[in-house]
Amino acid sequence: MSASTAPPHDEVSPDTVQTPAKRRGADTRALTQVLFGQLKDLEPGTPEHTRVRAALIEANLPLVRYAAARFRSRNEPMEDVVQVGTIGLINAIDRFDPERGVQFPTFAMPTVVGEIKRYFRDNVRTVHVPRRLHELWVQVSGATEDLTTAFGRSPTTAEIAERLRITEEEVLSCIEAGRSYHATSLEAAQEGDGMPGLLDRLGYEDPALDGVEHRDLVRHLLVQLPEREQRILLLRYYSNLTQSQISAELGVSQMHVSRLLARSFQRLRSANRIDA
Repeated sequence: MSASTAPPHDEVSPDTVQTPAKRRGADTRALTQVLFGQLKDLEPGTPEHTRVRAALIEANLPLVRYAAARFRSRNEPMEDVVQVGTIGLINAIDRFDPERGVQFPTFAMPTVVGEIKRYFRDNVRTVHVPRRLHELWVQVSGATEDLTTAFGRSPTTAEIAERLRITEEEVLSCIEAGRSYHATSLEAAQEGDGMPGLLDRLGYEDPALDGVEHRDLVRHLLVQLPEREQRILLLRYYSNLTQSQISAELGVSQMHVSRLLARSFQRLRSANRIDA
């Protein structure tokens, strides 16, 4: 009887050892496959379809958290990033076709990451920048890191431009675009002790600004008066004519001019109360 070539029972091949993380991943893939098999036979909108779809989302949330962790350096709340990534996961679940022979994580990851990148591109920046400039900024940022490591110092604009084969103006524009992720408060102190904030250096309050609003209101009310009363008011307060001069100009008595002015004032006050 020949000796058995099988390994002893107390010896385990390293290839057969599974870490807890690998076992969880395998269990998730198996569960996902079963749930998609159930989902394809259910009518969308039915309670059972909703239940299975929700189970698929719940089972694959670790995939979203893994994708969101790649954006941890953006200083955004991780809960917000995971929420956005979950939208991408739901879109992937709704579009996934198990019969194509592609593993769901392979199919879903680009959709999840794309949704997160779109969120950062369209919502997180304080100032929106053109997409081309943003993509170029990513290259400038990477080149800056590489050159800093190589030179042991921060590279110059010319060195970055030479590395990427672009102009120095484009490099400067990209650096400016990179600042769109962070806004400086108008009340933040400027560099140097005792320096005033930006808000304190924006100018002063012009006292004539109140007059702009008042003149606009008067203009709005004047057009509601009869043409003759408008003319009398303009002659009195814009041309600075006296009531006697106005009466001579219009060929009416001074008393009549006085009555028309009083009536105009009453109409203006009434119109102002209505508008208010």
